[in-house]
Parts: sequence; C-alpha cells; structure tokens
Amino acid sequence: MDKVKRHSSVIWLGGVALLVLLAYVSAMLTADAKPVVLWTDALVYLLLLAITGFVLYARGREHYRDPWRQVLRSRLGMASLVILLAYVLVGLLDSVHFRLPAQAQEQSQEQHYSADVLSVLDLVLGPMREQEEKTYSAPFATHLYAKETVEGEDGQKMRVYPRLQFGGAHLQNPDEDWAEDIGSLGMQGALWGIGCWLLLVSLVVVRLSQLWQKSFSAALKDVVFGKSDVAWHVIFLTMGILFVLIAMIAVYAPKYHVLGTDKVGQDVLYQAIKSIRTGLVIGTLTTLIMLPFAVMLGIMAGYFKGWVDDVIQYLYTTLNSIPGVLLIAAAVLMMQVYMSNHPELFETETHRADLRLFFLCVILGITSWTGLARLLRGEALKLREMEFVQAAEAFGVSKFKIIQRHIQPNVMHLVLIAVVLDFSGLVLAEAVLSYVGVGVDPSMHSWGNLINGARLEMAREPIVWWSLLAAFIFMFVLVLAANLFSDAVRDAFDPRIRKQ
Repeated sequence: MDKVKRHSSVIWLGGVALLVLLAYVSAMLTADAKPVVLWTDALVYLLLLAITGFVLYARGREHYRDPWRQVLRSRLGMASLVILLAYVLVGLLDSVHFRLPAQAQEQSQEQHYSADVLSVLDLVLGPMREQEEKTYSAPFATHLYAKETVEGEDGQKMRVYPRLQFGGAHLQNPDEDWAEDIGSLGMQGALWGIGCWLLLVSLVVVRLSQLWQKSFSAALKDVVFGKSDVAWHVIFLTMGILFVLIAMIAVYAPKYHVLGTDKVGQDVLYQAIKSIRTGLVIGTLTTLIMLPFAVMLGIMAGYFKGWVDDVIQYLYTTLNSIPGVLLIAAAVLMMQVYMSNHPELFETETHRADLRLFFLCVILGITSWTGLARLLRGEALKLREMEFVQAAEAFGVSKFKIIQRHIQPNVMHLVLIAVVLDFSGLVLAEAVLSYVGVGVDPSMHSWGNLINGARLEMAREPIVWWSLLAAFIFMFVLVLAANLFSDAVRDAFDPRIRKQ
C-alpha cells in the first residue's frame, strides 16, 4: 500500500510539473519572447532540485519519515507551511524571466528585444504593473492624495484633488457609488474564491477517499473532524482564507489600487508582491551557500580534533571578530564600484541588479556559517566517542567513510533545524541592509527598499503610511510563518522533546 501511495504521489507531482512546464512553453511561444536566466534564477532551480532530491532521499528512511509525520500532524506547522508554499509559488513565478520583442523596424530584419526583463508574475499582475498614476494615492482611492492647482471653466484657479487615471475611473459619481462598488466587488471576489476553494477541496477529498478506500462522505468526515494522520482540516482552512484574499485582490486590482501608489504612481501592492522573490532568494540561497562550509568544517573540527580543530576554530573565531555589517558593506561597495566601471558586462539593468543580489547572498553565506559550524563541532565531538564510531574505526573503516555513514546522518537534524530557524533572520537582514543602503540594488523590488522609501514619506503632511504598512504586513506574515514552521520542525526532530 505504501508503494502504491508513493507512486501515485509521484505521478501527481509529475503531472503538475508537466502542466506548469507546458504552460510556460506555450506562453513563450505565443509571446515569441527570449528566455532570460539570471544568476539567482539558476540557483533557485538548483535549490529546487536539491529539495526534490532530499524529499526522495528522506522518503526511503524511517528516521526522517517519522519526524515529518509529526510535522504533518501539527496544526500550526501545517498552517504556516501552506503560507510558506504560497510565498514560494510567487517566488517561482517571479523566477521565470524573459524579454518581449521590441517593435519591428522597417529596414531591419534582425529581431530586437525590449530592455525590460519581465517574469511570469509580471504577466499575472499585469493590471497592477501597467496602471501607473501621477503620484501618491491612498488605498482604494479615486483621487490623488495631494491637492493640485487646476484652472476651472471660468478661468479661475482652484485647489482640488484630481481624479485618478485608473483607480475608480469606471465610477461616474465616486462620492455616491464608491462604497457600494467596493462592497459588490469584494463580495464577487469572495464568492469566486470560495468556489475555487470548494472545487479544490472536493478533488483532494476524492483522491483521499481512493487512498483510504472509503466513501467520499466518510473521507470528508475524517478530514473535517481531524481524524487523519495529516492536519487536512487546518490545511484546507488556511487555503480557503488565501483563496478568498487572492480572488478579492484579483477582482479589485483592475479597478483600484488596493494598497495605494507611491511617489511616482506605481502600485504599492505590486511592489510588495514583487519583493517576495528577493526575500526568499536572500533566505534560501544564502543557506545554500552557507551549508557546505558549516557542515564540512564543523564535522571535520569535531571529528579530527588536533591541528585541524585548531585551524578551523581560529578561522571562524577570526571571522566572528569582524563586525558583520561592516564586512558586508565593504564587499557590496567594492562590487558596486566594479559594476560601475564595467557597464559593458551587463546586458540590461536587471542583470546588474541580479548580480548584486547574488553577490550579497554570497557575502551573507560566507559570514553566517560560523554558528552552525560551532554547533556541529560540538555534536561531532560527542559522536566520535560513541560505540558504533569506535567499532568502525577498529574495523579499519576510513575516516571519511565514517563521517559519511555515521557522523553526517546523525547531525542532519541539527542542520535542518538551524536552516529553518536562520531563514527568518536572513529575511530581516535583507530589510536592514537595504534600509541602510548596502543591500540589494535600489532598482530591485525588496521590502528593505520599500521601507527605505517610506522613511521619507512618513515625514510628509499628510503622512503617506501605506508603503510602510505593505512592507510590514508581507514581511511579518513570512517571518511569522517561518518561525512557527521552524518550531514544529524543531519539536519533531529534537530527540529530547520527542521523548517528552
């Protein structure tokens, strides 16, 4: 039965992946676009393959499957996982880049492409990306946020709030029709979201009833009352809330600016959603770069001891003695000077900003491996004295095989816990570094840049508060979900907590 479930799950995942690939290929062929693979895109794809490999590796080993079963039974863990997967989906859509063809020239047969590098997410968020106003406008507003001097029909100049070009432009009388229109659109979006959610729940319950060999009503009853091994009721409830929110935004976006606009009239919600990829890239790719240093050097220091331990301790003690912000700032500024002196190396502005983001991930990875290495060193010192390790040494097994077969598998739970716990810290680090000007490129969407721009807007009169609120909400939800999920993973993989 386990084999049947395993094969069916693989088939389902493969089918979903195939549909996504076909949708992407058809979009590329239809638009006649030029695919663009950035540095961070390549690393995202590599990380996706690594996670898939780890899942396949863990499925065949009971000491990994049993803790993950406990994670699947955790209500907070499953709710936070659904939210994290929603963020990841947005990040993946924003990691498929391309350039659209430029307008054809009469005497040139060579195909030229636009300098703007777009993503699939940009196509999905088309109305929010394209509908730019003149300047500030509040959330769901129909007029600009500041008064302007206009000349009336009688020639007299007046100070009024001009109508927005896109926000509420479909209303003939905004003062009377605005509230009713907001309510009707919200109800329409909520109904669409509930309908799509019910359809998805029905399909999943049908699949579960086949796996459990029960009727649809019996499977639905087990799901609703939480009698299954997976907290499906929490998963469906969280997905329902997300579906309703997404559907309402999809209905509102073509007609209103849900979170207002910034100084140059760009939609703030669009900027906040586009910043998701930057936060995920900082949190995940930095971990991908940091792990080899931490795992290899930490285990080597604890197992070999002697001069190897001394050298590695001296290395990470010296690195810890350097203020991290100063080291990151110096490295980023050096990279920025190099890019400014060699503009011919970058095809578009997006390539330049992406290389700076990649270099920031490298610097953060180099400076953040020391804590995990110290933890693994202490664990390796304990494991090398265990009976099974000493027995392997007595039988003449090489030291590197002992590390591979006995030490490394017994410290992977610490690695997994540390990775999940460090994710939220890295997301906040990006916001702080971008705020002080040594983070990602100013032309790249990120929560740090959004907060940095909102810093000056808070000093205006009246106060422009929605940019800061948008960055806070998106970053708060991601960090909170990551922390709750990390708590569930820690409780499942920590042997002492599991015994209690």
